[in-house]
Amino acid sequence: MTTLPELSGKVALITGASRGIGYGVAEALVARGDRVCITGRNEDALKEAVEALGADRVIGVAGKAHDEAHQAVAVERTMDAFGRVDYLVNNAGTNPVFGPIAELDLNVARKVFETNVVSALGFAQQTWKAWQSENGGAIVNIASVAGLAPSPFIGAYGISKAAMINLTVQLAHEFAPKVRVNAIAPAVVKTKFAAALYEGREAEAAAAYPLNRLGVPTDIGGAAAFLTSQQSDWVTGQTLVVDGGLFLNAGVA
Repeated sequence: MTTLPELSGKVALITGASRGIGYGVAEALVARGDRVCITGRNEDALKEAVEALGADRVIGVAGKAHDEAHQAVAVERTMDAFGRVDYLVNNAGTNPVFGPIAELDLNVARKVFETNVVSALGFAQQTWKAWQSENGGAIVNIASVAGLAPSPFIGAYGISKAAMINLTVQLAHEFAPKVRVNAIAPAVVKTKFAAALYEGREAEAAAAYPLNRLGVPTDIGGAAAFLTSQQSDWVTGQTLVVDGGLFLNAGVA
């Protein structure tokens, strides 16, 4: 039987956290004693995640990240359940298209931006109004290395993540000194979301990384735990690249 840590007194809201990176972040924050609200589109998957994480410390709110009503409800439910919302982790994202940007359906591009960028801004506005403007806290935006360099065939996703990195510095500037805002830019992490990038060829994909493996959700969970801790109290407006050394190969023939 695992003994849960003492409650930290802190509360986090993590979007898109029924599985993958969001779930890995939730695991890390629950493990240190935080209480957490997780969101996701699939209510059944969300319930399973809540049970696995610990229903005494975790609640779930189902809905679409870009839906303003859902954003408001998620923050309201967090406040009702736990009385505060110290940390926001914007992880919800989508990448529904694979192909050259010259042929990108603009309606798909709009959907990507709504989910990946506008929803993050909406949640940040909601948590700011509900708690952080008066009490402080931290926001972590899950971006991507695709937002830092050309990303063939996932251009819309990469552009949206570049926008998220800029959103991070804008929020960091405006929300200081009360709230610290940072981003994490992972390379390929082994999740269902990213499966098309490595499935059936994992060893080949991992060979491009100096650390010789792809990322796992706990790698990002650890980074998010740092950026929402006292150890990062003098860090804001930064993008932490968590890429297994991938960018060390940039420019190498």
